[in-house]
Amino acid sequence: MSFPVVSALPVGRSLLYLVVAGVAWGTAGAAASLIFRVSDLGPLALSFWRCAGGLVLLAGALALRPRRTPREPEPRRRRMLRIVGTGIGLTVFQSAYFAAVEVTGLAVGTVVTLGAGPVLIAVGARLLLGERLGRGGLVAVTGALTGLVVLVLGAEGGDVVPAGVLLALLSASGYAAITLLTRWLGRDGGGDALTTSAWAFGIGAVGLLPMALAEGLVPYTVETGQVLWLIVYVAAVPTALAYALYFAGAAAVRAATVSVIMLLEPVSAAVIAVTVLRERLTAATVLGTLLLLAAVAGLALAEARGAAVARRKEPVSV
Repeated sequence: MSFPVVSALPVGRSLLYLVVAGVAWGTAGAAASLIFRVSDLGPLALSFWRCAGGLVLLAGALALRPRRTPREPEPRRRRMLRIVGTGIGLTVFQSAYFAAVEVTGLAVGTVVTLGAGPVLIAVGARLLLGERLGRGGLVAVTGALTGLVVLVLGAEGGDVVPAGVLLALLSASGYAAITLLTRWLGRDGGGDALTTSAWAFGIGAVGLLPMALAEGLVPYTVETGQVLWLIVYVAAVPTALAYALYFAGAAAVRAATVSVIMLLEPVSAAVIAVTVLRERLTAATVLGTLLLLAAVAGLALAEARGAAVARRKEPVSV
């Protein structure tokens, strides 16, 4: 397993990293569903093991990776802001989302969290980073939000509980903060996606530990081997690998584009639900998936085209 080690990447490779991360994140839900079916492990405890396992795997990767001295070391204050801000945002994002799902249900919790995320990111990127979304980007974001609503609400309804909606908005705020911080700090390069991810998981594990202990840290199950392997998978693929790719890719791509590409998560989750978990394929699932994929493709092409134009405008040194 290999990881990116710098945040300043070509736009094409960054887009690929983000697509892989979004698809990998979508598999976490299916793995969690299987764990919940055969054990009494709760969502907060699973989130703790996800962060703790991701930390162990990334720490091992850092230990095995050849040491290299960056050309321009990141200032200490900037590095601390990256690590602490990402860790806190990650903890809020995961814990508030699971709490929202518990209070108001999967459908409403998911649509509010993932639906509000791109809106908060687009507004934040405009106000804080000066990034213009453009008419095409606005159409893509609108199409993505429409597809997400169709995909999630068309699959299964849920009761709207105001407290759950507020928790989902808090989760979306944590996700938006991570994306905006990563994009802001990644504009000038510097930073290491692998190190940032490891520290963020460490902070997340510490923050989630009290809640995980209250919920029950060790699951009771007769399928110990299956649960263990599923936890390892969740820690390795949709956590250690996906977040390292995400932090590397998000540093080089517009924040609004990142937020829409990450909507591939519910798309891959829906595909797995139908093909692996044998859930019923509905017209809403197909329509929502196509809308999301069209929005992601449109924004990715616009991002690549914009990067090519920017390169042509760069002065040529002689």
